[in-house]
Amino acid sequence: MDLDAYVNAHLGEWQRLEQLISQRRLSGPESDELVDRYQRVATHLSVVRTSAPDAVLVGYLSSILHKARLRSIGTRVTTWRSVLLFVTDRFPAALYRLRYWWLSTMAVNVALVAIMMWWLVEHPLVEQSLLTPEQVDQLVNADFEGYYHQSVASSFALQVWVNNAWVAALCLALGVLGAPVVYLLWGNISNLAVIGSVMTRAGHGEQFWGLILPHGLLELTAVFVAAGVGLRLFWSWIEPGHRTRSQSLAHEGRTAVTVALGLVMVLLVSGVIEGFVTPSDLPTWARVGIGVLAELLFFAYVFTLGRSAYHRGYTGDLDAALLEDTVATAA
Repeated sequence: MDLDAYVNAHLGEWQRLEQLISQRRLSGPESDELVDRYQRVATHLSVVRTSAPDAVLVGYLSSILHKARLRSIGTRVTTWRSVLLFVTDRFPAALYRLRYWWLSTMAVNVALVAIMMWWLVEHPLVEQSLLTPEQVDQLVNADFEGYYHQSVASSFALQVWVNNAWVAALCLALGVLGAPVVYLLWGNISNLAVIGSVMTRAGHGEQFWGLILPHGLLELTAVFVAAGVGLRLFWSWIEPGHRTRSQSLAHEGRTAVTVALGLVMVLLVSGVIEGFVTPSDLPTWARVGIGVLAELLFFAYVFTLGRSAYHRGYTGDLDAALLEDTVATAA
């Protein structure tokens, strides 16, 4: 990035924020403008730190943000507008920037599931070593479908949401170590492959996919996103690039926080689908169609809003909005 050009392009905004900070009294519109410019300058600081770190400029912007935050005490920056900014810019930008990591994770896992299911169907003796005939009968005729009707839909949706959020959180939290993410993914896909092969061989393949796909498309995508971001966190200290290892790890760690918060919403949607759509009396094509629609909307969200936000300078890094006081003190 051309630092001089970036400064020339945004200096007027920084000076306007300083002017608002220095005013003794602010009108309602000016107070709103202060919050708006605070958020913009926070984004500028994030871009400078990421693309062209300059100690003097970082210190200057951090100082402005520190003063702006003190000036707006009593009116928290984390308002509904900030929540909207997170949903429309920070979270989708993080997904778009890290798209190759989680898309690769998704592709590898989908391929492995397909290969494992095909192999297990072709080798029934393996199934017999894993499950007894009684267990297979119980799974095919009762347990699999019964799982989706075991409790009230709202309670089941909450249970599913908490469980999947926990799996995603583990992928992100343990991502710095690398191996635990692979272990979690292996447990997930091997279980899916075994159940799928058992149901298919028993002539219940349509039932299996009809109950898995409505919620599973979005649910597994969220898990793959968490795993991909976790693996990127691991790689950040293996190959830090132009940053030091601590800087690279901190940057990707903050982005992982953004992704974790956003995935709570994604998994909530998949939990609602699993609790209310999957066990419903809708025809299979309608239930699967809802799942496909949810998946397409997620990809549209990433590759429209996310792409736009990314090209406007958002990376998913939370430090500019949350850590500017620390930076200003250090400067």
